[in-house]
Amino acid sequence: MSRVCYFTGKKPRSGKHITRRGIAKKSGGIGLKTTGITTRRFTPNLQTVKIIENGTVKRVKVAASYLKTGKVTKAPKRTWKAAVAGSSASPQALTESTVSR
Repeated sequence: MSRVCYFTGKKPRSGKHITRRGIAKKSGGIGLKTTGITTRRFTPNLQTVKIIENGTVKRVKVAASYLKTGKVTKAPKRTWKAAVAGSSASPQALTESTVSR
């Protein structure tokens, strides 16, 4: 899955990291000198969230800033697994066995 927000389309952007040495003029120095410029990536804060879309649960990556707006409706937690805690059978097998009785 790529690093792109499902709703806003936010994705990594390129930028630069500038390394400087010296003392700033306002601090009494002769100024800052640039010693190196390297390219870097600014990545958005993406969180993996389960959402409901067209009646199915889907896992997507969403930007944290979009989650804070409250526009995302998360999928509800599963409750059937707690009822089947002791057995190793799948929930589908359990429903089929109860239907056949």
